[in-house]
Amino acid sequence: MMDLATLLTFTIAAFALVVTPGPDMLLIMTRSVAQGRVAGFVTLGGISAGCYFHAVIAGLSLSGVLLLAPVMFEIIRWAGAAYLLYLAVQALRGSGGFQPPAGDAPAVPLLALFRQGLLTNILNPKVALFFLALFPQFMRPDPDTAVAQALILASVLNVAGGIVNGAIILAAGRLGEFLGARPGFVRWQNRLLGGVFAALALRLALDARR
Repeated sequence: MMDLATLLTFTIAAFALVVTPGPDMLLIMTRSVAQGRVAGFVTLGGISAGCYFHAVIAGLSLSGVLLLAPVMFEIIRWAGAAYLLYLAVQALRGSGGFQPPAGDAPAVPLLALFRQGLLTNILNPKVALFFLALFPQFMRPDPDTAVAQALILASVLNVAGGIVNGAIILAAGRLGEFLGARPGFVRWQNRLLGGVFAALALRLALDARR
């Protein structure tokens, strides 16, 4: 279904993505600082479940498009490449910089934390667009396996996110101070992410010429 080289490439991209501070990381860090490690892992669980939701939607969408007209799949790939290039520019410009979390957030029940992480991820239209932009770059145009391929990629992304965000949860208190006091480190991460997005867009352009 998916070759090892493709999975390795996506794994590298996934780790480059999850190490960059964003809304999910900020939410996890805030809850970990305010309520401890259990709260952080529960929030992470909700966010991971949201990723699977987006993966299923992306897989079904791509499957339907492939059944209607294979050329539409290429249109989505090019539109996704354009969006990735836009994200590269935004990352290199440092838009949406990290802000240290406050440690005095009110306590929230664990079920509510899971729901908060889930809904924060599901209801973010940028996340859905991101899945539709990124996943086709690593998927084969096969309508019968589109959903399965998307779920595999989502699992890789969640494993990468679990490793990175799990480490953040375990060291949330000191990490907030570290990132808040080192804007240069955040800028470096933005440049790394911008390079990953640009490389993905270039890869699509090269594949289209084959």
